[in-house]
Amino acid sequence: MGCAHGKCCNRDSSTSDEDAGHHQRGIRPYKNKDGLTQRSLELVHVPSHNFTLQYSSLTQHGYYPDTTDRENQDSFCIKTQIQGNPNVHFFGVFDGHGQYGAQCSNFVKDKLVEILSSDPTLLDDPLKAYNSAFLATNSELRDSEIDDALSGTTAITVLVVGDTLYVANVGDSRAVIAVKDGDRILAEDLSVDQTPFRKDEYDRVKLFGARVLSVDQVEGLKDPDIQHWGDEESHGGDPPRLWVPNGMYPGTAFTRSVGDSTAENIGVIAVPEISIVRLTPSHLFFVVASDGVFEFLSSQTVVNMATAYKDPSDACTAIAGDSYKRWLELENRTDDITIIIVQIKGLSDTLPNWRFHESKRCHCSTTDASEAFGIGCGLAERSKQKSFLAYKILMANDFSAPRTSC
Repeated sequence: MGCAHGKCCNRDSSTSDEDAGHHQRGIRPYKNKDGLTQRSLELVHVPSHNFTLQYSSLTQHGYYPDTTDRENQDSFCIKTQIQGNPNVHFFGVFDGHGQYGAQCSNFVKDKLVEILSSDPTLLDDPLKAYNSAFLATNSELRDSEIDDALSGTTAITVLVVGDTLYVANVGDSRAVIAVKDGDRILAEDLSVDQTPFRKDEYDRVKLFGARVLSVDQVEGLKDPDIQHWGDEESHGGDPPRLWVPNGMYPGTAFTRSVGDSTAENIGVIAVPEISIVRLTPSHLFFVVASDGVFEFLSSQTVVNMATAYKDPSDACTAIAGDSYKRWLELENRTDDITIIIVQIKGLSDTLPNWRFHESKRCHCSTTDASEAFGIGCGLAERSKQKSFLAYKILMANDFSAPRTSC
C-alpha cells in the first residue's frame, strides 16, 4: 500500500473481463527482465557464535501502464561488519511512495545505516541507537533538498548482533523468520504492519486529528461513519487511509513512515517498533521484503517457497516472480518488488560465556520521543517469543573485508 496520490491511487482494483484477458496475454511477463536487479549469492561469517549468514537480494521495477518511465521506488541496503565488527551486519528494505518516493527511499537507505554505523553507543544500547537513527534520518530528510511533504518511505531493517536480531520497522513492509518445529517449518512475523487496521495505531492517529476513511468513504460512495474495515488480508483493495480534517490528502494507508511531513501533523511518525529475537538452531532463515511481495502472498507462503530452494538467489527469483504474476492477475499493474533472504548456517546451541537478561516478550523502543507521541509497546504485547538481550557484545579478532550494497 502507500499514498493515495502515489503508487496506490488506482481507484478500480477489481479486474474486469477485458483486463483479465489482457493479463493472460501477458502485458509485462516476469520473464521480461527490464528493471530487474539481482545479486549473486554472498555470505558472511559471524565468529562470535561460529555461524554463517548466506544471503541474496532482488529488486524488480513495478509495471505501471500509465507511467512506463516511472522509477523503481524500492531500494535496499546490505552492510556487513558495521563499525568494523565482524559480528554486526545490517539488512534493510525501503519502499518509497509519492512523487519523490524514489529519492526518499534512496536517501533513507544510505543515511540510516550511516548514522547507525557512526553511533558509538550502538553495541552498548542497540535499542536506543536504532530509535535515534530513525529519528535523526527523518530529521535529515526533512532538512534535505528532497520535498517530503507528500512523499516518504517505509523501512524494514534487521540488525544482526552476534546471535541476536534487532528488527526495526516503520510502515507496512515486513520481516519474517522461518522456524523449524518438528517436521514443519513455520513463518513467524518479526514485524507487524503499521496501518489503520490495527486498533492501537488507529487510536493513536485519531488523537492527532486524522480522519480514517477508505477512498470510497471519502468520495461519498460508502458511509463514513462506519469505522470498521475488517482485516487487512480481506479488505486490502480499498483500505482505510489517513486524511487531514478538511482536505483530500495525504491518503496514506500506513501510520508510520520516514518523511511525509504533511502526514506527520495527523500522527504519521518515524518512530520504529523494535523486536528482538535471539537465534537458535531452529531458526533457518529470515526474509526482509517490501509489501510488493506480501500484498498477495502470506508470510507462510513466502517461507514455504523459500524453503524449497537451497540457494537464496533462486528463492528470491521464485518469490518475486510469483508476486509479480499475482499482481497482474488481480490488478492492472504491479508494485515494485524487493526481497532479501538470509539463510542461517551452522548455528549451534553452544553459547559463549556472556551474561544474558531474559525477558518474556520482545522489547520495544521506549525513548522520550516515543513516549511523547503516546506510542504503546504493541509489537511487544503481540510477541510470544522469549528474547535475550546481551549485556555485552563479544568482540572477535577475525576481521575480513566488510561489504556494502546500498
